[in-house]
Amino acid sequence: MAKKLIPFAIAYDFDGTLAPGNMQEYDFVPAIGMTKMAFWREVGELAKKHDADSILMYMMHMLDKAAAAKVPVRKKDFVDFGRSVSLFEGVESWFDRITCYGKERGLKVEHYIISSGIREMIVGTPLAKKFSFIYASSFVYDHNGVAKWPALAVNYTTKTQFLFRINKGVLNVYDNSRINDFVQNQDRPVPFGNMVFIGDGETDIPCFRLVKEQGGHSIAVYKPSTKGAKGKAEKLVQDGRVNFIAPANYCEEGEIDLFMKRVIDKVAADGALKFLGKKV
Repeated sequence: MAKKLIPFAIAYDFDGTLAPGNMQEYDFVPAIGMTKMAFWREVGELAKKHDADSILMYMMHMLDKAAAAKVPVRKKDFVDFGRSVSLFEGVESWFDRITCYGKERGLKVEHYIISSGIREMIVGTPLAKKFSFIYASSFVYDHNGVAKWPALAVNYTTKTQFLFRINKGVLNVYDNSRINDFVQNQDRPVPFGNMVFIGDGETDIPCFRLVKEQGGHSIAVYKPSTKGAKGKAEKLVQDGRVNFIAPANYCEEGEIDLFMKRVIDKVAADGALKFLGKKV
């Protein structure tokens, strides 16, 4: 009888973590006739004016500006906008490589996105099929497939709920009953100790802290050759937010690759010890 694989989850932010910049800035913002600086400045002004959540404000602003510029905002259009998003070096080969490494050591590795970006744009990237679930901001679409209203807005504090969903195995966002059921830690499908969160900055701090404080590992990445980026990441280590920092390069034998493999080795070794303990 084949030995049961140990569950292991890696959750990622998207913008600034797997891809440089914000996904809206590649094709969408130019399509509505704006610069990225002007778009985000107006979002900030709207959030302040209405004392509103900035994620909801950027989603509203996307729809308002698209309507004014006569840019279509069907689900398919957002997917198409996502096709232009570039990725950090090594990202496209990372998922299969790490999944395979884990399987060879008795782990079932699953990948998840937890992002404030647009879900449909992430679906448009070549990575979409690599994820077991994509938690990201998304829209409700009418009978013509046109975006009408936010379905989900993921901000820096609500991100943590999705880590608990992974932890408890309650993945669907609409399920608000089972996620609040009491489940003993040892009975949860993916223990936090078998979890890694990878992000790039201050908006990821709640997730960094939750995973690290619950026995998992948090990694902060920074854009290579960017002034001040490494210093900001180093402060996250100094403040006890993360276990490790590295440039956002996912190539084999790179810093993230090697660290992740050592975490997998540790989880595999811990699992083997628990198995031996049960036999005694």
